[in-house]
Amino acid sequence: MSKSVVLVTADVKPIDGYRWHAAPSTYLEAALNGANAIPLILPSLGGAIDLDAVLDRVDGVLATGSRSNVNPDLYGAEATEANGPYDPDRDATSLPLLRRALERGIPVLAICRGMQELNVALGGTLLTEIQELEGRKDHRAPVSERQEERFAIAHPIDVRAGGALHQAVGNTSFEVNSLHRQALGDLGNRLVVEAVAEDGTIEAVSVEGAKAFALGTQWHPEYWVSCDVPSQKIFAAFGADVARYRNARHGAVAAE
Repeated sequence: MSKSVVLVTADVKPIDGYRWHAAPSTYLEAALNGANAIPLILPSLGGAIDLDAVLDRVDGVLATGSRSNVNPDLYGAEATEANGPYDPDRDATSLPLLRRALERGIPVLAICRGMQELNVALGGTLLTEIQELEGRKDHRAPVSERQEERFAIAHPIDVRAGGALHQAVGNTSFEVNSLHRQALGDLGNRLVVEAVAEDGTIEAVSVEGAKAFALGTQWHPEYWVSCDVPSQKIFAAFGADVARYRNARHGAVAAE
């Protein structure tokens, strides 16, 4: 039987006079090697894409991190130059994509910006520049040109016992990396906190009553999926449910 296919969200970036729709290789490799699925990048073309037609052909959705932020206009706040950059084409594609995938019971793994998109898609808000908030630590990446330093393990998180993340990883505490300056504010509908940092920053969420795997992480498990056990277990759990969905989908087609 051929491998499952996972849809990967894309940033829109101006390069050499073109508008590139792109996703970092770390996510693509993590989908392939960690979730045992073929990654397929979805261009951020907003309403021009028939999402149901695309979702009919895939078995999971991976919402990636990004240097860009969700536009605050989408959750009732003010967009500022300091809070940017923004990617309106990605917002117009990823938010409805996540909502529709959840409605259809398609497995979802949302990472960093992806988790923030998930929250906004379900009616939640974001906190911007959290390093400036009283009582919050600086969750931004170390300043370095070396990716292994930027993505280095940074702090522990406390995991909700018995929750979706605990079931996937098996630990109620482990250490993660940290590369963000935004965090979840008000939770979106049906979102449940799965893990927090020492300063109270929400590090993971799940979707209550979801028909399939539906997890968001504020950190980046994709970067260390080749050697970090919790990262491996997250992608393995996602991949297992993606395979389950694929088998069910093909079984339904065969029955027709």
